[in-house]
Amino acid sequence: MIEARLHALLRGVPVAMLVVDRQARIMGANEPAEALLGPVPGGRPFVTVLRQPEVNAALDAVLAGQQDRAQLSLALGAAERRMFCAVTVTRLDAPGLAGATVAIEDRSRDEETEQMRRDFVANVSHELRTPLTALMGFIETLRGPARNDEAARTRFLDIMEREAGRMNRLVADLLSLSRVEQDERRRPAQSLDLVALLRGVVATLTPAAGAAGVRLELTGAAQKAMIPGDADQLVQVFHNLVENALKYGAGGGVVTVTLEHLGHEPVLRGPAWSVSVADRGEGIDQQHLPRLTERFYRVDTHRSREQGGTGLGLAIVKHIVNRHRGRLRIESERGQGSRFTVILPEKIGRI
Repeated sequence: MIEARLHALLRGVPVAMLVVDRQARIMGANEPAEALLGPVPGGRPFVTVLRQPEVNAALDAVLAGQQDRAQLSLALGAAERRMFCAVTVTRLDAPGLAGATVAIEDRSRDEETEQMRRDFVANVSHELRTPLTALMGFIETLRGPARNDEAARTRFLDIMEREAGRMNRLVADLLSLSRVEQDERRRPAQSLDLVALLRGVVATLTPAAGAAGVRLELTGAAQKAMIPGDADQLVQVFHNLVENALKYGAGGGVVTVTLEHLGHEPVLRGPAWSVSVADRGEGIDQQHLPRLTERFYRVDTHRSREQGGTGLGLAIVKHIVNRHRGRLRIESERGQGSRFTVILPEKIGRI
């Protein structure tokens, strides 16, 4: 009777849990525990199930009556598949059921989130430190040795303006990324003409293309392409992609923006519009492609900074595309140019 009640109780516990008797032998384990630790037969010593000295020491202390509950954290598994867990050992003292319970809760996602936060703060600090150091150095120089040097003052002020602009772009992109992440779960309700939007982006960036010696072409824009979307955010997406193509693919002389209707897009399970931005520049090595949308990830750090990049543009693009329930596809080969394709559903409700 007690055993049946014990198993019924264990089935209702959502985290991995084991029950041991006063001799630290297994009395029962639920399905999450066996999924984590493998088969756990009754009567087996707990120490043979989970070979973690800290956990076994805590269990011994609870069974000895030294404390009613013990909590600790540990990492399970190999380095490439490490799981961060919170373990709670609780004294069990009921008629016919004495011993302890051992609950193991997977906290890997919390740990990953915290690590992402730490990395993000470290990256932002690193990105701001360089221009701030430069500004402080030039201010000190202008107050001292270059106080009366007009040529040096003009040169230093130009550099300070450039570094201040770089910090301003970084802060603007951080704020933009924050807003996009906040809105990511809200589906856009407005309807817009993708053709008109792309024509506006191309018209805006044509002078920059001419200055870089690049021909900017828009193809496939002969008809209307009505989709649900946030116009400001989608302008940001395509402005970013075309601007990147002009910066890093200018060597090819041509950047092409192509609009195409897809009668049925398998992943989106319905009709969609595809917008690709292709250049004929030097391309990107395959090893970099999976990480291009990570925050602050750069293929060439020095070149990106020289071009005024913050390392956040493609992260913003990814989140905006996700909000529109679309897809971002990146294709590139070294020496063959790059193609960034955004696929947007014609009707978000069908996804």
